[in-house]
Amino acid sequence: MRLVTALLLSGALVFPQADLRATVSAWVDAHRLAVIDELRGLLAIPNVAADTPNIRRNAEHLREMMAKRGLAAEILETTGNPLVYGTLNTPGARRTILFYCHYDGQPVDPTKWRQPDPFTPVIRGDGPDARMFARSASDDKAPIVALLAALDALRTAGLAPTSNVEIILDGEEEAGSVSLVPAIARYRDRLRADLMIILDGPGHSSGRPTVAFGARGIATVNLTVYGPKSGVHSGNYGNWIPNPAMRLAALLASMKGDDGRVLVTGYYDGVGPFSAEERVMIDAVPDDSDRMLRTFGVAEPEKAFPKLQYAIQYPTLNIRGLASSFVGAGARTIIPDRATAALDLRLVKETPPDDLVAKLRAHIEKQGYHLVDRDPDDETHMKYSKLARLEVDGPPTNAFRTPVSDPQARAVVASLTRTFGQPPVQLRTLGGTVPIAPFIEALGFPAVTVPTVNFDNNQHEENENLRIATFLDSISVIAALLRM
Repeated sequence: MRLVTALLLSGALVFPQADLRATVSAWVDAHRLAVIDELRGLLAIPNVAADTPNIRRNAEHLREMMAKRGLAAEILETTGNPLVYGTLNTPGARRTILFYCHYDGQPVDPTKWRQPDPFTPVIRGDGPDARMFARSASDDKAPIVALLAALDALRTAGLAPTSNVEIILDGEEEAGSVSLVPAIARYRDRLRADLMIILDGPGHSSGRPTVAFGARGIATVNLTVYGPKSGVHSGNYGNWIPNPAMRLAALLASMKGDDGRVLVTGYYDGVGPFSAEERVMIDAVPDDSDRMLRTFGVAEPEKAFPKLQYAIQYPTLNIRGLASSFVGAGARTIIPDRATAALDLRLVKETPPDDLVAKLRAHIEKQGYHLVDRDPDDETHMKYSKLARLEVDGPPTNAFRTPVSDPQARAVVASLTRTFGQPPVQLRTLGGTVPIAPFIEALGFPAVTVPTVNFDNNQHEENENLRIATFLDSISVIAALLRM
């Protein structure tokens, strides 16, 4: 009797995991409007990382949301935007899970949205495919609300989490989380855990629960090719003065083949070959290529990587933006003075950022360019015929990957399997980047990502959206993690 009483008090009395989904789904059906309204209210607070007054409003609002659920919630100050932190302890729990989300979002261009204000949520569509359109609807405010809703659903059912719960909400993930590393050192005693679960990113297109054992890192660089000291008339000097935009285009083309494979020497060093076990895991991910290509309006993928799951096992070299002089109504008949490409390099565990940037630099020099570390002066202009600058844009984020055999990671898979009656989709690596490597390196716990939003959410783009049915289903997914 004492044991039963202790288990009841701790909330850890065995509750059939197969019944958990039905229990939580029933709660969601009864409270769906309140849950959606809470998300609406959070989305209405602008959250671009550089907007510090509104970032502070977000942090205070989130602290209140957590406190409302009985979490010990506080704002942790950093050298930049604040972290929001909350804890909920379960007596007798033998595991502590640290949930990570971020509450900041990408910048917006309101003129390109199908609504007057990206921070005033709009719902379009009916039935299962109804969607909410707003900045951060999917990346990453929906998972925060779903996590808190899962705690509400369990409490209503008389169930406590089977683990101690910690929540850390990052306020500058979309700006590189530059304040996160010193904050981890400052608050390391609060952030200790047995497992970190990241609630970020798109789930598999099948809609099944998804677990990713790692995520790619990222390094961003700006590549500028220089031309004349100032723009010159394209009629008077065309065919005589070299055009930096044309040179930049040729330089970029030298970096990748027509099949999409990076041609920079040594770029893929250390990646693969994959073991038989790794190939089995990668091949087991359901292939939904035709549907995804139709959704994105693309006829065929890169020939070097026809299967998405193999593509994300390798580092990328992506042109994320190009600029040179003027286009549209402001276009001028000139040879511009410079052309710039903003690049992002998605990293895998085997490719450290400094190494890839060094190889990119060597490739540029091999094409005959003299690299400078600032805008060239007159003397430099006259000395070198081909001038370029490769500038690292902010600190990089390393990739991470937790071994599939890790006991805590396997517990996540087992709990989702019991709850949903089939194993989740398991990804060796998630394509996107989350700033988790610093936690792992500093605190030594394993981490997995459980992405919960629809794959076609326009993440980082205009008209970002959240499929409401997927959002509501994610509450059951997170409840399974809380009860694992």
